[in-house]
Amino acid sequence: AAAGIEGGRGEEEAGLGKGGGGGGGGGIRMSNNINANNLNTDSSSSPVNVPKMDALIIPVTMEVPCDSRGQRMWWAFLASSMVTFFGGLFIILLWRTLKYLWTVCCHCGVKNKEAQKINGGGDTQADGACKPTDEKEENVAAEVGWMTSVKDWAGVMISAQTLTGRVLVVLVFALSIGALVIYFIDSSNPIESCQNFYKDFTLQIDMAFNVFFLLYFGLRFIAANDKLWFWLEVNSVVDFFTVPPVFVSVYLNRSWLGLRFLRALRLIQFSEILQFLNILKTSNSIKLVNLCSIFISTWLTAAGFIHLVENSGDPWENFQNNQPLTYWECVYLLMVTMSTVGYGDVYAKTTLGRLFMVFFILGGLAMFASYVPEIIELIGNRKKYGGSYSAVSGRKHIVVCGHITLESVSNFLKDFLHKDRDDVNVEIVFLHNISPNLELEALFKRHFTQVEFYQGSVLNPHDLARVKIESADACLILANKYCADPDAEDASNIMRVISIKNYHPKIRIITQMLQYHNKAHLLNIPSWNWKEGDDAICLAELKLGFIAQSCLAPGLSTMLANLFSMRSFIKIEEDTWQKYYLEGVANEMYTEYLSSAFVGLSFPAVCELVFAKLKLLMIAIEYKSEKRESRYVKRLQIILINPGNHVKIQEGTLGFFIASDAKEVKRAFFYCKACHDDITDPKRIKKCGCKRLEDEQPSTLSPKKKQRNGGMRNSPNSSPKLMRHDPLLIPGNEQIDNMDANVKKYDSTGMFHWCPAKDIEKVILTRSEAAMTVLSGHVVVCIFGDVKSALIGLRNLVMPLRASNFHYHELKHIVFVGSLEYLRREWETLHNFPKVSILPGTPLSRADLRAVNINLCDMCVILSANQNNIDDASLQDKECILASLNIKSMQFDDSIGVLQANSQGFTPPGMDRSSPDNSPVHGLLRQPSITTGANIPIITELAKPGKLLPLVSISQEKNSGTHILMITELVNDSNVQFLDQDDDDDPDTELYLTQPFACGTAFAVSVLDSLMSATYFNDNILTLIRTLVTGGATPELEALIAEENALRGGYSTPQTLANRDRCRVAQLALYDGPFADLGDGGCYGDLFCKALKTYNMLCFGIYRLRDAHLSTPSQCTKRYVITNPPYEFELVPTDLIFCLMQFDHNAGQSRASLSHSSHSSYSSSKKSSSVHSIPSTANRPNRTKTRDSREKQKYVQEDRL
Repeated sequence: AAAGIEGGRGEEEAGLGKGGGGGGGGGIRMSNNINANNLNTDSSSSPVNVPKMDALIIPVTMEVPCDSRGQRMWWAFLASSMVTFFGGLFIILLWRTLKYLWTVCCHCGVKNKEAQKINGGGDTQADGACKPTDEKEENVAAEVGWMTSVKDWAGVMISAQTLTGRVLVVLVFALSIGALVIYFIDSSNPIESCQNFYKDFTLQIDMAFNVFFLLYFGLRFIAANDKLWFWLEVNSVVDFFTVPPVFVSVYLNRSWLGLRFLRALRLIQFSEILQFLNILKTSNSIKLVNLCSIFISTWLTAAGFIHLVENSGDPWENFQNNQPLTYWECVYLLMVTMSTVGYGDVYAKTTLGRLFMVFFILGGLAMFASYVPEIIELIGNRKKYGGSYSAVSGRKHIVVCGHITLESVSNFLKDFLHKDRDDVNVEIVFLHNISPNLELEALFKRHFTQVEFYQGSVLNPHDLARVKIESADACLILANKYCADPDAEDASNIMRVISIKNYHPKIRIITQMLQYHNKAHLLNIPSWNWKEGDDAICLAELKLGFIAQSCLAPGLSTMLANLFSMRSFIKIEEDTWQKYYLEGVANEMYTEYLSSAFVGLSFPAVCELVFAKLKLLMIAIEYKSEKRESRYVKRLQIILINPGNHVKIQEGTLGFFIASDAKEVKRAFFYCKACHDDITDPKRIKKCGCKRLEDEQPSTLSPKKKQRNGGMRNSPNSSPKLMRHDPLLIPGNEQIDNMDANVKKYDSTGMFHWCPAKDIEKVILTRSEAAMTVLSGHVVVCIFGDVKSALIGLRNLVMPLRASNFHYHELKHIVFVGSLEYLRREWETLHNFPKVSILPGTPLSRADLRAVNINLCDMCVILSANQNNIDDASLQDKECILASLNIKSMQFDDSIGVLQANSQGFTPPGMDRSSPDNSPVHGLLRQPSITTGANIPIITELAKPGKLLPLVSISQEKNSGTHILMITELVNDSNVQFLDQDDDDDPDTELYLTQPFACGTAFAVSVLDSLMSATYFNDNILTLIRTLVTGGATPELEALIAEENALRGGYSTPQTLANRDRCRVAQLALYDGPFADLGDGGCYGDLFCKALKTYNMLCFGIYRLRDAHLSTPSQCTKRYVITNPPYEFELVPTDLIFCLMQFDHNAGQSRASLSHSSHSSYSSSKKSSSVHSIPSTANRPNRTKTRDSREKQKYVQEDRL
């Protein structure tokens, strides 16, 4: 009994000591179960002490016996770590010391040996002593080699450069995090507790982890070059204080949380692990992860130390001042402390805890103040649009990049997503390296169902992968039309093309180019292939081409611009000019396959049927032909604009239509003669039963709309030029024999008039020379530019005016008025064109303008090459606006008479029948042939004097510059309000709704933005537009210009002369001539059919006087454009009709005649019927010789100029 009592007291004292210092979640735990093995006596000898012992014994588990005296064993765990660390450190230092001493001794021995050799001494005994030394050195060398191989093997095992090393590094990190999670779980238990290793699952897992860490530590130790620095590394220190205590736990059947929280320091390597896994690639992401991992690991480690000391207490206080704190309360305490908030609800009570907090506040506050703002900044600067595009199954997407601004994007989306397009199931992905501003972001949000934006650059392959460029249907590159350096902008877009093609060569690219000469660089890209749909929309080429066509047919630039732009129909009830103009604006250009009901019919017959029956206007077809080359047959698909009767419609022919929406064009595909022949309402023409039967039959053609990458571009020769495939259309031998084969009149392709290169000094006119020269019916080009101005490519303006489908005498003389320094830079591309002159000066000088007879010109073009970096957009066009207003304010005398009226297009051109020798212009003759205001051939007859007098009286009143036909180029659309002071356009009105644009007197490059979406949906549209406005430029010609930067002259061969036989745009006057009866109240449909049947001319619009609808006569000579009027549209005598005219072979022989017979009849019978008197066949050769001699004289005179 006494022994039992003593044992109980000892237990009680030990229990109090344990209770005073016991911690970890509330101090000691009470247990009602007592192991009998802990008693020194049996249960029967001391029954009285059992309850007392139950209250005083150290709390233990039921299975595990603890120290009967309740002693704390934390020192054993800590001692194992300290002994390991300092013991290893001592061994390393001892090894280094011994190695150093051995090295010094050997070095001294070597020196002594060398000294003995120098002195010639040395006995046999010394030599014998050296041999064992040499043998030892050899053994050491062999041993070093073995150690080196082991070291290299260990380095490979832990290196992240190999797959094994990466797997091992990632596995160690993952297990470290697992060990940290186990620590978090065990932190809810007391700091020190008795646990059975064989039954504690968490202890077993932790043991397995630490065994792996020990093995990995060994590999790292072997691979380390400097063992001392390795021993002092953070990761090594973590292993010292976490691995040995686990083995002590197994031995003592005890668990001590201790310093296991140091595993949180492994989080510092988190960024390295993510880099090994190729997850982090950018510097910002690596830096962000580094900052976060350092901050979190320091935070968790410090919280673990506070948790240890606060739950244990101070050792010198016999662990009596402890407080129960959970680990997460310590985490909260440190965050409040670092942030300098300090609520005071949780605080350190122990001396060790407070001392640690003093030093932690210094470092933690500094870390919090520096790391947290930087982390927030990195997160704030993180790309908001830095994700990746997720492709939607069954839905295409395109990538739009380049110049992404509010203006360019809004214009693009307005046209691309227009409701008139019937199948816009395409998602638009914008990629730009600058995040959008608020306005642009709002625009994206309004179209969020079809538009996505990602921040990045197409020059970065990673960003291209983000937007799934390899699966995109196309990539569209927008250019900055208002940049100060166009060449630099083009170079940027070319680099974008190179980057995209390098990443995915098969992607279709449509890019905007500013300068024509830069298009040649695209040909250097190996994967650039225009046959597969790649297109370059050259804004300068098309802009100047539109302006050039306006010189030939005023108002044509407006009509063509409206055709490829998507405009919604705006209905106006009032009978004003805007009503008819807007009805035409609603028309666009579409393509559709023709029904089999049209197969075998000629193009004019189908065109008439489609216009009268289906209310559609067809202007061109895609013609299929075959070309034999040696051993194989090459299939060609070529676009023919208004071909003659010889062209028959084939099965699956693609037609080009002008209509208000895509649904109307479907009528041409659904039309069936058996089912729809008696239908008068075109809206009732829909898919019939016959068509369904055709669809069920196997066919090589899909009834769907032509795919964008198919068809036209599967042959190198399928160029966008107009070609005739009937060999009879080539001029006969009789005509060719009369030509001088030794004179080069055309370029090598036969598409343009050509002359030998001239020196610029020979075409320069002084003001006096120009004033004494009778210039009329010419084109005046007012150009602003200087030595520093970027070249705008005036060749693109001259080439359409020198197309070979004009006869030489029909060419308008071109006079440039501007800076001679600038024109010298452009002259290299102009010196091969005939009838070009230069007047050095300024377009703002009225003396220069009067010297070139601007009041007698057919068209005045105002251009500017100056790219002004002006913040105020209204000042960008100040020069062009001032020049336009200057010309309009000029006053001229009344002596111009009928000639002025002729230039305005009112006087029947038949009055201008002066002799060719009466009005020389530098030896060039004023065209006395049948002309309109655009000075191009029309059909007319000799005007009656009674009809002429009113026009003469009207023309005599035209003595101001307001009646001069002008077209002004504008950079900023809003500046159009300054061109006409008498219009009522609102400053916020869109460009196409303004009066100057509707009249064809203003043109802005912004209207060409619509070509991007139009080309994407149908690449043939761009081919057709380019063919119409450039005069016949082909990819072959572009390649030639890219090589030589100039046109090359060629001899007149049947092949080159055949290229002249192509359509051109003309204007038909209704005041007099064969259509005069229809001009006074007739129907447009009757005019359309008559012109098509009689002269193979295809009418497609009207150029009408602005006030023609008024009942009272008006002196206003402004005209506006009406596109594709309906059949029953009423005509007025002053209308000018836009038409596509066939090339007239007779115009070169008889200037006063125009054939109205079909081309087939001309080629077969060589007969022509004219409105005027027709010379006999016998006299024709003489006329031909006379014409040839006159033309030779003209060329000689032109060469002299």
